[in-house]
Amino acid sequence: MDDTRGRVTRDGIRIYEDADLEGMRAAGRIAAEILDEVGALVKPGATTGQIDDFIREAVARKGAVSATIGYKGYQHASCISVNHVVCHGIPGAKIPGRSSDVLQETDILNIDVTVIVDGWFGDSSRMYVAGTAKPFADRLIRVTHEALMRGIAAVKPGNTFGDIGHAIQSFVEANRMSVVRDFCGHGLGRVFHAPPNVLHYGRPGTGAVLEEGMFFTIEPMVNLGRPETRILSDDWTAITRDRSLSAQYEHSVGVTATGCEIFTASPAGKFFSP
Repeated sequence: MDDTRGRVTRDGIRIYEDADLEGMRAAGRIAAEILDEVGALVKPGATTGQIDDFIREAVARKGAVSATIGYKGYQHASCISVNHVVCHGIPGAKIPGRSSDVLQETDILNIDVTVIVDGWFGDSSRMYVAGTAKPFADRLIRVTHEALMRGIAAVKPGNTFGDIGHAIQSFVEANRMSVVRDFCGHGLGRVFHAPPNVLHYGRPGTGAVLEEGMFFTIEPMVNLGRPETRILSDDWTAITRDRSLSAQYEHSVGVTATGCEIFTASPAGKFFSP
Protein backbone atom coordinates (compact mmCIF):
# COMPACT_ATOMS: atom_id res chain seq x y z
CA MET A 1 0.00 0.00 0.00
CA ASP A 2 1.49 3.35 -1.01
CA ASP A 3 1.66 6.06 1.65
CA THR A 4 1.53 9.60 0.31
CA ARG A 5 0.44 11.41 3.47
CA GLY A 6 2.46 14.23 5.03
CA ARG A 7 5.96 15.16 3.93
CA VAL A 8 9.22 13.24 3.78
CA THR A 9 12.48 14.34 5.41
CA ARG A 10 15.83 14.26 3.63
CA ASP A 11 16.44 10.94 5.44
CA GLY A 12 13.35 9.47 3.76
CA ILE A 13 11.26 9.49 6.94
CA ARG A 14 7.61 10.41 6.53
CA ILE A 15 6.15 13.13 8.76
CA TYR A 16 2.48 12.47 9.47
CA GLU A 17 -0.26 14.94 10.34
CA ASP A 18 -2.29 15.24 13.55
CA ALA A 19 -5.31 13.70 11.83
CA ASP A 20 -3.32 10.50 11.27
CA LEU A 21 -2.94 9.82 14.98
CA GLU A 22 -6.44 8.39 15.26
CA GLY A 23 -5.70 5.74 12.66
CA MET A 24 -2.54 4.65 14.48
CA ARG A 25 -4.33 4.63 17.83
CA ALA A 26 -7.07 2.37 16.48
CA ALA A 27 -4.64 -0.10 14.90
CA GLY A 28 -2.35 -0.08 17.92
CA ARG A 29 -5.21 -0.67 20.32
CA ILE A 30 -6.41 -3.76 18.47
CA ALA A 31 -2.91 -5.24 18.39
CA ALA A 32 -2.62 -4.57 22.12
CA GLU A 33 -6.04 -6.05 22.88
CA ILE A 34 -5.10 -9.28 21.11
CA LEU A 35 -1.86 -9.52 23.08
CA ASP A 36 -3.84 -8.90 26.27
CA GLU A 37 -6.21 -11.75 25.46
CA VAL A 38 -3.68 -14.31 24.29
CA GLY A 39 -1.84 -14.46 27.61
CA ALA A 40 -4.40 -16.85 29.08
CA LEU A 41 -3.44 -19.46 26.48
CA VAL A 42 0.26 -19.47 27.33
CA LYS A 43 0.78 -22.46 29.60
CA PRO A 44 2.67 -25.76 29.60
CA GLY A 45 1.04 -28.18 27.15
CA ALA A 46 -0.28 -25.48 24.84
CA THR A 47 1.11 -25.33 21.32
CA THR A 48 2.30 -22.35 19.35
CA GLY A 49 -0.05 -23.44 16.57
CA GLN A 50 -3.04 -23.19 18.91
CA ILE A 51 -1.96 -19.73 20.03
CA ASP A 52 -1.65 -18.55 16.43
CA ASP A 53 -5.10 -19.97 15.60
CA PHE A 54 -6.55 -17.89 18.43
CA ILE A 55 -4.77 -14.78 17.16
CA ARG A 56 -6.00 -15.34 13.61
CA GLU A 57 -9.58 -15.61 14.89
CA ALA A 58 -9.19 -12.57 17.13
CA VAL A 59 -7.93 -10.42 14.27
CA ALA A 60 -11.01 -11.31 12.21
CA ARG A 61 -13.37 -10.91 15.16
CA LYS A 62 -12.14 -7.37 15.74
CA GLY A 63 -12.63 -6.40 12.09
CA ALA A 64 -8.92 -6.07 11.37
CA VAL A 65 -6.62 -7.72 8.83
CA SER A 66 -3.43 -9.60 9.63
CA ALA A 67 -0.40 -7.85 8.16
CA THR A 68 1.73 -10.99 8.30
CA ILE A 69 -0.47 -13.51 6.49
CA GLY A 70 0.82 -13.43 2.93
CA TYR A 71 3.73 -11.11 3.73
CA LYS A 72 6.67 -12.42 1.65
CA GLY A 73 4.96 -15.81 1.66
CA TYR A 74 4.48 -16.01 5.43
CA GLN A 75 1.22 -17.76 6.35
CA HIS A 76 0.63 -17.04 10.03
CA ALA A 77 -1.06 -14.29 12.06
CA SER A 78 1.84 -14.00 14.50
CA CYS A 79 5.47 -14.79 15.11
CA ILE A 80 6.09 -16.85 18.25
CA SER A 81 9.70 -17.06 19.37
CA VAL A 82 10.51 -19.50 22.19
CA ASN A 83 13.61 -19.44 24.43
CA HIS A 84 16.69 -19.02 22.21
CA VAL A 85 14.63 -18.00 19.16
CA VAL A 86 15.34 -14.29 18.73
CA CYS A 87 12.50 -13.42 16.36
CA HIS A 88 10.29 -14.66 13.48
CA GLY A 89 9.55 -18.01 15.11
CA ILE A 90 6.95 -19.86 13.03
CA PRO A 91 3.79 -20.98 14.89
CA GLY A 92 3.11 -24.69 14.59
CA ALA A 93 6.69 -25.49 13.58
CA LYS A 94 8.92 -27.55 15.84
CA ILE A 95 10.53 -25.44 18.52
CA PRO A 96 14.26 -25.55 17.72
CA GLY A 97 15.84 -28.40 19.67
CA ARG A 98 12.50 -30.19 20.18
CA SER A 99 10.27 -32.57 18.30
CA SER A 100 7.08 -30.45 18.45
CA ASP A 101 5.62 -27.00 19.12
CA VAL A 102 4.39 -27.89 22.62
CA LEU A 103 5.30 -25.40 25.33
CA GLN A 104 7.02 -26.69 28.46
CA GLU A 105 7.27 -25.42 32.03
CA THR A 106 9.66 -22.41 32.31
CA ASP A 107 9.59 -21.64 28.56
CA ILE A 108 9.75 -17.94 27.75
CA LEU A 109 8.30 -16.70 24.49
CA ASN A 110 7.75 -13.55 22.50
CA ILE A 111 4.47 -13.16 20.62
CA ASP A 112 4.51 -10.56 17.84
CA VAL A 113 1.29 -9.36 16.19
CA THR A 114 0.73 -6.79 13.43
CA VAL A 115 -2.75 -5.78 12.28
CA ILE A 116 -4.14 -3.44 9.65
CA VAL A 117 -7.13 -1.27 10.56
CA ASP A 118 -8.54 1.03 7.88
CA GLY A 119 -5.14 1.00 6.19
CA TRP A 120 -3.11 1.76 9.34
CA PHE A 121 -0.61 -0.71 10.82
CA GLY A 122 -0.38 -1.60 14.52
CA ASP A 123 2.71 -3.62 15.46
CA SER A 124 3.60 -4.89 18.94
CA SER A 125 5.17 -7.80 20.77
CA ARG A 126 5.48 -8.96 24.36
CA MET A 127 7.12 -11.65 26.46
CA TYR A 128 5.16 -14.44 28.13
CA VAL A 129 6.10 -17.37 30.37
CA ALA A 130 4.68 -20.89 30.27
CA GLY A 131 4.52 -21.70 33.97
CA THR A 132 7.18 -20.00 36.05
CA ALA A 133 10.36 -18.52 34.60
CA LYS A 134 13.74 -19.44 36.01
CA PRO A 135 15.39 -16.51 37.84
CA PHE A 136 17.89 -15.72 35.06
CA ALA A 137 15.11 -15.80 32.46
CA ASP A 138 12.92 -13.55 34.60
CA ARG A 139 15.80 -11.09 34.88
CA LEU A 140 16.31 -11.14 31.10
CA ILE A 141 12.63 -10.31 30.58
CA ARG A 142 12.76 -7.46 33.09
CA VAL A 143 15.91 -5.95 31.60
CA THR A 144 14.47 -6.15 28.09
CA HIS A 145 11.27 -4.38 29.08
CA GLU A 146 13.16 -1.66 30.93
CA ALA A 147 15.47 -1.23 27.93
CA LEU A 148 12.45 -0.62 25.68
CA MET A 149 11.00 1.92 28.09
CA ARG A 150 14.34 3.75 28.35
CA GLY A 151 14.45 3.90 24.56
CA ILE A 152 10.93 5.31 24.48
CA ALA A 153 11.86 7.90 27.12
CA ALA A 154 14.48 9.24 24.69
CA VAL A 155 11.83 9.94 22.03
CA LYS A 156 11.17 13.67 21.71
CA PRO A 157 11.70 16.33 19.04
CA GLY A 158 15.33 17.37 18.76
CA ASN A 159 16.76 14.09 20.01
CA THR A 160 18.24 11.61 17.54
CA PHE A 161 17.78 7.95 16.76
CA GLY A 162 21.26 7.45 18.16
CA ASP A 163 19.94 8.71 21.51
CA ILE A 164 17.30 5.96 21.45
CA GLY A 165 19.83 3.27 20.62
CA HIS A 166 22.29 4.49 23.25
CA ALA A 167 19.64 4.50 25.98
CA ILE A 168 18.86 0.86 25.21
CA GLN A 169 22.41 -0.38 24.66
CA SER A 170 23.95 1.28 27.71
CA PHE A 171 21.32 -0.16 30.04
CA VAL A 172 21.47 -3.68 28.58
CA GLU A 173 25.24 -3.87 28.62
CA ALA A 174 25.39 -2.51 32.18
CA ASN A 175 23.36 -5.61 33.06
CA ARG A 176 25.89 -7.87 31.28
CA MET A 177 23.55 -8.79 28.45
CA SER A 178 23.80 -8.01 24.75
CA VAL A 179 21.71 -6.17 22.18
CA VAL A 180 21.00 -8.00 18.91
CA ARG A 181 22.31 -5.99 15.97
CA ASP A 182 20.96 -8.07 13.08
CA PHE A 183 17.38 -6.77 13.46
CA CYS A 184 15.94 -3.36 14.17
CA GLY A 185 12.79 -1.30 14.54
CA HIS A 186 11.23 0.44 11.55
CA GLY A 187 8.98 3.19 10.36
CA LEU A 188 5.31 2.37 9.82
CA GLY A 189 1.99 4.06 9.22
CA ARG A 190 0.04 3.07 6.14
CA VAL A 191 2.89 0.71 5.23
CA PHE A 192 4.34 -2.17 7.26
CA HIS A 193 8.02 -1.28 6.94
CA ALA A 194 9.44 2.11 5.97
CA PRO A 195 12.37 4.34 6.87
CA PRO A 196 13.92 4.78 9.36
CA ASN A 197 15.76 1.71 10.58
CA VAL A 198 15.57 2.09 14.36
CA LEU A 199 18.79 0.62 15.76
CA HIS A 200 18.82 -0.52 19.38
CA TYR A 201 22.42 0.53 19.89
CA GLY A 202 24.31 3.69 19.01
CA ARG A 203 26.00 6.89 20.11
CA PRO A 204 24.19 9.92 21.51
CA GLY A 205 23.61 12.71 19.03
CA THR A 206 24.01 10.55 15.93
CA GLY A 207 21.50 9.59 13.26
CA ALA A 208 18.43 11.40 12.00
CA VAL A 209 16.85 14.04 14.22
CA LEU A 210 13.43 13.19 15.65
CA GLU A 211 10.54 15.37 14.49
CA GLU A 212 6.93 15.60 15.55
CA GLY A 213 4.83 13.33 13.31
CA MET A 214 7.30 10.46 12.90
CA PHE A 215 5.81 6.99 13.48
CA PHE A 216 8.02 3.96 14.12
CA THR A 217 8.57 0.84 16.21
CA ILE A 218 11.13 0.31 18.95
CA GLU A 219 11.66 -3.41 19.53
CA PRO A 220 14.95 -4.35 21.24
CA MET A 221 16.02 -7.97 21.21
CA VAL A 222 18.27 -8.79 24.16
CA ASN A 223 20.36 -11.95 24.62
CA LEU A 224 21.72 -13.44 27.83
CA GLY A 225 24.84 -14.37 25.88
CA ARG A 226 26.45 -12.91 22.80
CA PRO A 227 24.51 -10.80 20.26
CA GLU A 228 25.12 -12.90 17.14
CA THR A 229 22.22 -14.68 15.44
CA ARG A 230 21.70 -17.10 12.59
CA ILE A 231 18.72 -17.89 10.36
CA LEU A 232 17.44 -21.46 10.17
CA SER A 233 16.74 -23.30 6.92
CA ASP A 234 13.09 -22.15 6.91
CA ASP A 235 14.47 -18.66 6.02
CA TRP A 236 12.47 -17.07 8.85
CA THR A 237 13.46 -18.32 12.30
CA ALA A 238 16.38 -16.44 13.87
CA ILE A 239 18.16 -18.02 16.83
CA THR A 240 21.07 -17.01 19.04
CA ARG A 241 24.31 -18.50 17.75
CA ASP A 242 25.37 -19.51 21.25
CA ARG A 243 21.89 -20.87 22.13
CA SER A 244 21.51 -18.36 24.95
CA LEU A 245 18.03 -17.14 25.85
CA SER A 246 16.63 -14.11 24.04
CA ALA A 247 13.80 -11.70 24.84
CA GLN A 248 12.04 -8.86 23.03
CA TYR A 249 9.45 -6.16 23.66
CA GLU A 250 7.98 -3.91 20.98
CA HIS A 251 5.82 -0.80 20.85
CA SER A 252 4.62 1.34 17.95
CA VAL A 253 5.13 5.00 18.84
CA GLY A 254 4.68 8.48 17.45
CA VAL A 255 6.75 11.59 18.14
CA THR A 256 4.61 14.36 19.64
CA ALA A 257 5.34 18.04 20.25
CA THR A 258 6.57 17.29 23.76
CA GLY A 259 7.67 13.65 23.63
CA CYS A 260 6.11 10.38 22.57
CA GLU A 261 2.77 8.61 22.29
CA ILE A 262 2.66 4.82 22.59
CA PHE A 263 0.03 3.53 20.16
CA THR A 264 0.19 -0.08 21.37
CA ALA A 265 -0.20 0.47 25.13
CA SER A 266 -2.13 -2.35 26.81
CA PRO A 267 -5.76 -1.36 27.55
CA ALA A 268 -5.68 -3.79 30.49
CA GLY A 269 -2.25 -2.80 31.78
CA LYS A 270 -0.79 -6.18 30.82
CA PHE A 271 2.07 -5.16 28.53
CA PHE A 272 4.63 -6.08 31.20
CA SER A 273 3.40 -9.00 33.29
CA PRO A 274 6.24 -11.48 33.88
